Amino acid sequence: MDPSRTITQTHEGRSGPGKGQPYLFLTLRCDRPLEGGARFSFQGADQVNIGRGRALQLERQQGETTSIRISVPDGRMSSRHARLQRVLGAWVIEDADSKNGTFVDGKRVTSSPLADDALVELGHSFFVFREALPRAEPALLEQRALKPLPRGMATLSPAFAVELERLTAFARSQVPVLVSGETGTGKELIASAIHELSGRPGPFVAVNCGAIAPNLVESELFGYRKGAFSGALEDRPGLVRSSEHGTLLLDEIGDLPLAAQAALLRVLQENEVLPVGGTRPVKVDLRVVAATHRDLAALAAQDRFRRDLLARLDGARISLPALRERREDFGLILSALMEKTAGEMARDVIFSPDAARTLLLHSWPLNVRELEKCIASAVLLARDRRVELEHLRESLLNAPKPGGPPRQGIAPEGLREPDRRLREQLIELLRANGGNVTAVARAMGKARTQVQRWLRRFDIDPGSFIR
Repeated sequence: MDPSRTITQTHEGRSGPGKGQPYLFLTLRCDRPLEGGARFSFQGADQVNIGRGRALQLERQQGETTSIRISVPDGRMSSRHARLQRVLGAWVIEDADSKNGTFVDGKRVTSSPLADDALVELGHSFFVFREALPRAEPALLEQRALKPLPRGMATLSPAFAVELERLTAFARSQVPVLVSGETGTGKELIASAIHELSGRPGPFVAVNCGAIAPNLVESELFGYRKGAFSGALEDRPGLVRSSEHGTLLLDEIGDLPLAAQAALLRVLQENEVLPVGGTRPVKVDLRVVAATHRDLAALAAQDRFRRDLLARLDGARISLPALRERREDFGLILSALMEKTAGEMARDVIFSPDAARTLLLHSWPLNVRELEKCIASAVLLARDRRVELEHLRESLLNAPKPGGPPRQGIAPEGLREPDRRLREQLIELLRANGGNVTAVARAMGKARTQVQRWLRRFDIDPGSFIR
């Protein structure tokens, strides 16, 4: 076989999760936002060339070194637009004398090191670079090649895919599931997906524990007998028994009063519920999924949440990343929200580069919920079906713009002493390692993803430490 021949990667392949593989995610094409995105693996390559082509394609060139050619059908992209090279273990992007330029995190560059999660703009296509995610096949994966899954469980990220596959394995069991994540990350969607995958014939019932008045929680959840209290004119089964043979989602379970926690523990331990005013428990058959944005272990340490209940609920756990932590899936999420909010009209919607760039660089503090509202209003305002910067919500337009002074983390005032020490340690190690997050994680003996969470928590930009 000719060692320099070109091998075109197809969409077939078997998964083989591993560690430490670089990827480039095509996360948004301005003229085709419903296509959702694609994932390109750099495994074994030292150079990646990107340019315009007739179809989305990845080709691997075998020679003394291995190079990859990524083709994108983008009329605003040059045929040889940019190249990425591995230099001393890090990746650097260079503009290849393109007509419309190469942009990294909103700034035009001729040559620039790529930090993890960097946003790369070529023509009217936006990419997210990820430095080290678990190894997965195939080398090119498009949204349309993803296997059908319930809404909320689609991902191009190998790391998140591992979590979702693990959750799928638990779906058909009776094991309770605890879903944690910031407000608006889609916890109810995941709970609904678990119910759909479980095959349970009963209903999916979602309850927001924080929205029920404390004095009504027990009667609402566990039901009551006629005459149990003033106004109890008839028997009511309650929300737990309404979930018979189905799934009960207890959202914001950290807000559940302690008395109700004790009654819920009985449901989980004995599969029975005692209605308010009742003397005989009633058997129930249901699956419980709990969701929270709070640290239940910390609440338990403060005696504000029962430890035994936490142990019961914590059969299987999934932590949903914030939207800003999964930019590689932004295109998937955006296309789903466009179809949900705009229906048939979504097929004609396109985005200006300025609008797309602003969406991708925004931090989305309210996560998917905030994005959904933003897209719904933008599509309505874009009468010619082209979403411009002016159609986006004011909160996005007033957000800090890229290209400002480097961030050095939030001020330590108000931080607890352990957090202040952790912040100082992170900054010291980033300086010592030139912003290399992998090296910082190695020095701390922690997973790279954990270090990234800390950096986001303290608003520290590792790119500002690159020498």
